[in-house]
Amino acid sequence: MTWENRYRIGKALAEVLEVPGAPPKGFTGVPCLNNQNTYFFPFAHDRPDDHIDKLWHVFECGLAFADSEGTQGREEFIRAFDEAKKLKFVHWNLTFGLYWARPWFFVGLDSPNREFLSKVFRIPLKKVPSGKEYVELLEKLKGYFVMEGCPVDSFPALAMGGDFKPFPPISTQPERDKVVVMVEYAAQDILDEGCFLPLEQIEKLLKRVRSKKNLILQGPPGTGKTWLARRLGYALVGEREEAKVKSVQFHPNLSYEDFVRGYRPSGEGKLVTADGIFINMVNTALADPESNYVLVIEEINRGNPAQIFGELLTLLEDSKRHESEAIELTYADQNGERRVYVPENLYVIGTMNLADRSLALVDLALRRRFAFADLKPELGSQWRAWVQAMGLSEPIVEEIARRMSDLNQMIEDDTRLGKQFRVGHSYVTPSVELSHESWTWFQDVVEHEIAPLLEEYWFDSPKDFKVAVERLKQPF
Repeated sequence: MTWENRYRIGKALAEVLEVPGAPPKGFTGVPCLNNQNTYFFPFAHDRPDDHIDKLWHVFECGLAFADSEGTQGREEFIRAFDEAKKLKFVHWNLTFGLYWARPWFFVGLDSPNREFLSKVFRIPLKKVPSGKEYVELLEKLKGYFVMEGCPVDSFPALAMGGDFKPFPPISTQPERDKVVVMVEYAAQDILDEGCFLPLEQIEKLLKRVRSKKNLILQGPPGTGKTWLARRLGYALVGEREEAKVKSVQFHPNLSYEDFVRGYRPSGEGKLVTADGIFINMVNTALADPESNYVLVIEEINRGNPAQIFGELLTLLEDSKRHESEAIELTYADQNGERRVYVPENLYVIGTMNLADRSLALVDLALRRRFAFADLKPELGSQWRAWVQAMGLSEPIVEEIARRMSDLNQMIEDDTRLGKQFRVGHSYVTPSVELSHESWTWFQDVVEHEIAPLLEEYWFDSPKDFKVAVERLKQPF
């Protein structure tokens, strides 16, 4: 739409609404929508009955919150914002409408403003914030506006753009960068947080799980399976958002009724149907189709996956992730509804300890629906650099790597064990910085963590156990 047409429309609206004064000559700094997509709602046949009511509700709560200068109605506005954010055709537009209504109190998060926030205030916004995050962003920006040297002093001034020089300067604000809103999380972040796999392998895992929808990380103990599973989840979500990456641990007593849906006692002494964590995740993902959600299942082979998933096992397949494949569950929900399908934006990442002799092999039906990735002890250059940064000297790091490699070779060569029983790098990776006595730290790890594991491995061969531990404990 041309500026001339905007002026004519503004003038006509001013006349209809009897707004005194001449319409503005320019619209710089005003968030504008594509004139083919200016509605905040879909057609009537494609929207719930309360869609418009929720829009009016967030508008009313926003006015009350703004007109009180933020002293009243904060929590009501946050709840209304979160409800409206879930609606179709809203997204970033929600912040535009709030800015149009109260431009001195709310910030519109259109593309130019998001670029300004990222480059100037170092606040990258990759997704629409929650109500709480949006309010905290408003408060943070208003705090910057009154600081000396800030390039803008209000939300309208911010919308006008300007110098992209970072503020506050990093050298004078050392704590500033610790507070970031909605920071993007990707494969490189996994590497930076202490993953010892090559970046290409991390990206390959992400590509595989995006395609297959389901992935199992399997390997010996101490190879960081659960640690990596959660961070792959963050990368799929695109941010480190705990609410979108949930965990559950399978065990022999976990049932379909616990995981999917079943009867539970109510406070009134009756049995009512209640959804388990998986159906809760399904419903959450369905309500927010533009976001990804991840369920991490720890030790997936410790339970009976085929029994725990039940009929939903079929729906895990990537080719069945749409409504036309919905099936009826064993139990109806409290509204009598049984039909369920697993949406495309819900991913499942499991972990599996191959060294646990008490566990059976994974059911073939489950195996067909998951991609598998093998993890192994990583004692290469990336691990060495990491542990040296944690306070271990290079000679000690090299000696630990040599002894652990020799131990793992001994385990792998034992026909009663094999490579799935090797000892992972997590055992010899400090979780906190070591200031002194780093060799003593390693000896403590051997005595209290590695030795008990080896004793279990060689329960029928005390001689091998003794030899392995003595080699680890030799003076350095």
